[in-house]
Amino acid sequence: MTTVADLLLARRGDNRVGLVFDDESWTYDEYVSESMRRAAYLATTLRSDHEPHVGVLLDNTPEFCFWLGGAALLGATVVGINPTRRGDDLARDIAHTECQLFVTESRHRELLDELGLGLPLFDVDADGDLPETSGDVESRDVSDETRYLLLFTSGTTAAPKAVICSQGRLARIADVIVDRFELTPDDVCYGVMPMFHGNALMTSWAPALAAGATLALRRKFSASGFLPDVRRFGATYFNYVGRPLAYILATPEQPDDADNPLRRAFGNEAGAVDVAAFEKRFDCVIQEGYGSSEGGAAINRTPETPPAALGPAPDGVVILSQDSGEECALALFDETGRLLNADDAVGEIVNITGAVGFEGYWRNPEAMQTRIQGTAYWTGDLGYRDTQGFIYFAGRADDWIRVDGENIAATPIEQILLRHPDVIGAVVYAVPDPRVGDLVMAAIELRDGTSFDAASFDKFLVEQPDLGTKMAPTFVRIVDAIPATATLKPVRRDLRREAWTCTDPVWWRPTRDDAYRLLTDDDVATIAMTFKDHRRERLLPE
Repeated sequence: MTTVADLLLARRGDNRVGLVFDDESWTYDEYVSESMRRAAYLATTLRSDHEPHVGVLLDNTPEFCFWLGGAALLGATVVGINPTRRGDDLARDIAHTECQLFVTESRHRELLDELGLGLPLFDVDADGDLPETSGDVESRDVSDETRYLLLFTSGTTAAPKAVICSQGRLARIADVIVDRFELTPDDVCYGVMPMFHGNALMTSWAPALAAGATLALRRKFSASGFLPDVRRFGATYFNYVGRPLAYILATPEQPDDADNPLRRAFGNEAGAVDVAAFEKRFDCVIQEGYGSSEGGAAINRTPETPPAALGPAPDGVVILSQDSGEECALALFDETGRLLNADDAVGEIVNITGAVGFEGYWRNPEAMQTRIQGTAYWTGDLGYRDTQGFIYFAGRADDWIRVDGENIAATPIEQILLRHPDVIGAVVYAVPDPRVGDLVMAAIELRDGTSFDAASFDKFLVEQPDLGTKMAPTFVRIVDAIPATATLKPVRRDLRREAWTCTDPVWWRPTRDDAYRLLTDDDVATIAMTFKDHRRERLLPE
């Protein structure tokens, strides 16, 4: 079986450009040499009586690549640390993953110093002395089963979990991406998603290494910098997760946007409207795929896949009721495409043979139990399947909104709101109804230079044929930016907690027959009194 170490060592003696950052470049042979130096450093630093875990707190820089390479050669495990985590949360991540050593840069060192953990630390800006090697660094029994990565999940609804990824699994994923997108040494992969996350490593860094393609890095994602970078680096492929397409599309359109070398892109969680607009504007092909760092289930689009669907259900992937464990009914739609039988059709996406593809969470048996039942892998995602066998995403398992006794999924509403020409971001979530069940609330981000017009927004909702009467938001919160993780996935937990008691403007309609109006302090007090009248004051937002 192939390992990541094998992929790297296969590039020794290769004098083509393997890595580009700003105005600097490294051949693959130089890339391997730098990785060997870091492997030699780790060999003399890591204790053999502890887990060989190396925390890496870096932006997307060449150093991240070199330490990934060094760990692969030595058989060590890289723990990518999210620089947006702080205080107790960051300390919890570090303690949980049992890191022996930290690699960081000056701009992030203060985050670690504040914790006072007393762990060895290598600052790539200040501690530049690394051993020279003869190129004969020995691996410590590296195999395809060697634990290589601990990848934290995004933690959009709960504390992040550390997903285990072996060298063999990452190498296999790299081969799949190379084949799917026909990557060759002539390609340039634009790496802008944060490298502490699985998306960047699985769909950009490792495939570039496997194909011998050039990896062009940018320290952090920039919507305005996207097209200039693509042209400067000659990027032919890029990966994304979350909302980058929407942010790029929000930049001013130019008549020559399609004049660029970009050929293909791969990602997930972009809306169908954004995908179509991006392909047209930048003259490239985007392939969306459903999957996760855990690796228990994957769904890929085909040419015949309906715009709103993830793709055809692969063998073994089904929709199961979270209550009974039985397969859900097939989805039925009206002539407008609105789902008619959500209560019966929406369930959890499950791969009944997927347990074998999931290598587990690091020291988290409770989380493991929620994912694995026998041979089945439960994704934690809601979906439904139509009569043609296509699967649709309906949100996370806790994204159900119970309105008037009917279960409503958040994601279809978000996709509808994104059709509005002024909306570049939308997150839909449940807030408590003062009487029973939930109300629908939406946080929306508007394009620069636009403002919320309640009358036109209400008219827009009425004109959407697939927006059911119970799906329209009762509350609409206008935000400067959708709260998101470092990988640009929306975070709902704070929005849910604050509900309508926030400093942002909130528009609401007391009943479905009312027009939207700006929520006032008197309205908030009236809502609170209604909760108390129905003895549900415990559900009021804090």
